[in-house]
Amino acid sequence: MDYQNTLKYLYESAPMFQQIGSKAYKPGLETTHRLDEHFGHPHQQFKTIHIAGTNGKGSCSHTIAAVLQCAGYRVGLFTSPHLIDFRERIRINGEMIPEEYVVNFVEEHRSFFEPLHPSFFELTTAMAFRYFADQKVDVAVIEVGMGGRLDCTNIIHPDLCVITNIGLDHTQYLGDTLTKIAKEKAGIIKEGVPVVIGRAQGAVKRVFTMKAKEKNAPIEYARENTRYWDMEIVPYSKLQEIRPMMDNTIQSMHEMIEAMDEQSEEEANQMRQALLMLDLPDSLRALDRILDKRKDAIKIHNEMFPFGLFTELSGAYQFENMFTILKALATLTRLNYNIRSQDYRAGLANVCQLTGLMGRWQKVHSYPDIICDTGHNVDGIEYIHVQLNAIHKTFDQEIHFVFGMVNDKDIRGVLRALPKYATYYFTKASVKRALPENELLALAEEAGLKGTTYPTVVEAVQAAKKNCPPKDLIFVGGSSFIVADLLANRDTLNLY
Repeated sequence: MDYQNTLKYLYESAPMFQQIGSKAYKPGLETTHRLDEHFGHPHQQFKTIHIAGTNGKGSCSHTIAAVLQCAGYRVGLFTSPHLIDFRERIRINGEMIPEEYVVNFVEEHRSFFEPLHPSFFELTTAMAFRYFADQKVDVAVIEVGMGGRLDCTNIIHPDLCVITNIGLDHTQYLGDTLTKIAKEKAGIIKEGVPVVIGRAQGAVKRVFTMKAKEKNAPIEYARENTRYWDMEIVPYSKLQEIRPMMDNTIQSMHEMIEAMDEQSEEEANQMRQALLMLDLPDSLRALDRILDKRKDAIKIHNEMFPFGLFTELSGAYQFENMFTILKALATLTRLNYNIRSQDYRAGLANVCQLTGLMGRWQKVHSYPDIICDTGHNVDGIEYIHVQLNAIHKTFDQEIHFVFGMVNDKDIRGVLRALPKYATYYFTKASVKRALPENELLALAEEAGLKGTTYPTVVEAVQAAKKNCPPKDLIFVGGSSFIVADLLANRDTLNLY
């Protein structure tokens, strides 16, 4: 079989949650353990970091991987779902698994796994672990597929566990309350393994605290001891103003060093050491990477980066993720991972190129700006609403919203969280789980939203481009599959 026929075989023979939903859900680890034994327990041949959570686990996984790459590690990255190409799920230092490996894996092992009837995700996880072992990665960042306790990634014994947050998603599988969902995700906490928790409070926090105590696992909450942290979204235009100011500061310090050299070599060396500790040249290089991509950024101030740390991921929800990411990286440093301040700067400024991350407040076009984001539940959409409100009010931009959902989400809850002032283009993604656009319109009108229906994402975006003036903004989202259809059709839509 060639690659395309191999994928067709996988999609048809192994149930794929991404396409069909609940029929593909297969809780429990029995099949996973049998696959793992067949492949020689490959996950035991490299270090791992395990990341769970309702929202943000993809951004956290990719960003941690990017920083570790900059630190010189050979990093495996296993995430889901993919947006365009299946191989996005399995990467080493940003490079997707080769098509040939996927074909050979299926051909060589199908006689074993076919009688097991594994799910698509079970088989994909086994493939990822075997590939990482074959390629001798130093460490692999492993994103949980769903939940945690019964997720097939949960056979690993990681150096660090991370749980980003808890929200109401996949309630038909994980439970209909936050505490029930928290208990499922707390299932990744292992005996003696440090765990970092992102957003958690009340009963949810107690779930994690008790589980960590039961497992003798050191636990840290990302928002603790962050009194002197500050974050802000900095628009591209403002970054252009910051750049010469930073350059002038560096030049001034060099001039002071030259003047000191003539009087006191000791004082000059002290100033050189101060300049080195401030990492201003590295900050400037990181900022230049973002400016080259004409992006907005988030600027972070804390005790480690008093002059700022820039990340190219500029969605408002990344504030929460950054607390989690930086706490996780600090924990890895204490676990003897060699991560320098310049690795933080280079990794955060270049996450997308280093790891292939897509669909996180991603700008795909200018004049008008077209932004896409994979946020698809109430928590994720609320963050998006806040950021769109800021754009609408601060820059006086009207919002044109290309929107679609799949049929097993809290559709009414998401619709209530959307801005009522936006102009909507209701559509459906090219997957079986997609909610028909006419049904979506009817529910949207109940929520006070107004718009028109389009049978495909391409047609919806074309209509939005036609109606949206260059000064305004088109947002595309509501589902990972809506974003996937957008990105897969960039050429057709002339998006550059």
